[in-house]
Amino acid sequence: MELSKIIEALLFASPDPVSTPHLARMVCEACEKFEEGQEPDNVAELKQTSPEQVDAVIAALNAQYQESGRSFRVSERATGWKLFSLPDFGHWVRELFPGKKPSRLSPPALETLAIIAYRQPMTKAAVEAVRGVAIDGVLNTLIDRALVKIGGRADLPGRPLLYETTDLFLEHFGIKHIEDLPNSAELRQVKLPEPEPPKTADEEGTENDRSPRSAEEAETQLALSGVEGEASAEMTDAEALVTTYEPSEEELEAQEEATANSD
Repeated sequence: MELSKIIEALLFASPDPVSTPHLARMVCEACEKFEEGQEPDNVAELKQTSPEQVDAVIAALNAQYQESGRSFRVSERATGWKLFSLPDFGHWVRELFPGKKPSRLSPPALETLAIIAYRQPMTKAAVEAVRGVAIDGVLNTLIDRALVKIGGRADLPGRPLLYETTDLFLEHFGIKHIEDLPNSAELRQVKLPEPEPPKTADEEGTENDRSPRSAEEAETQLALSGVEGEASAEMTDAEALVTTYEPSEEELEAQEEATANSD
């Protein structure tokens, strides 16, 4: 029994990607379960199948598929190998799935996903600092689509959640590792805006003290402040009178006569 045909059959029958070590292990374990007299002639050789042999077999299979013009290839994803039809045949393959197609991600969702993918793990505040807007709804969408997951908590005040991409993200975009993203090394070195650190209670109190108050708030404060408030209001009225009052001509003449008589 040829190892290449065994590997091909396993990949064809599996609905999910299968890793190289798992393929090698399945071949070896299956050889131990043959009933006496039913094992293939090369069973002893198959029992020694290694991961390196599996990788070599898969490379040979893909070469055969390409040479013979087959419509599929064995492709490696984050969790292992899987048979995939070529994109050229996607128009026909889609007829197998006539149900409702999942909606495309919106531009804000794609932008958020790209930021997380290239700089993960990231807190929500860090992503919002880059995008400049709140991402609550977008982040929930990415989590619901299983493209982003919670990866732990940051060693920051409040222990905010960290977000990272999933294996489905890698499979969806056809890459094995996150480092396979285009320009991954360069973009990871770009300086990004940083979120403002959370304010302490003292800082929030100071900021509130300095914040401007509305006219109604000021009047309410004066009404509640008792005598001091009334005095402040009176002083304000007096100052206003001083700055706005101008004596009439009769008052000026009376003042001049009073001054002359006193002399």
